Amino acid sequence: MHEELNKSGSLKAYENRTPEENRRIELEKENRQLKMENDILKQAALIMARK
Repeated sequence: MHEELNKSGSLKAYENRTPEENRRIELEKENRQLKMENDILKQAALIMARK
């Protein structure tokens, strides 16, 4: 647990990351969300095409 304690004095992971690391993580989350939404839209299009 002490390894996680950084110069920030915090144990919260996001407070111990560099701004670049936080940005990369946010972009990865956004990318996952967009892929999921895209898959849902593709499935909806297939369903609508069958009608």
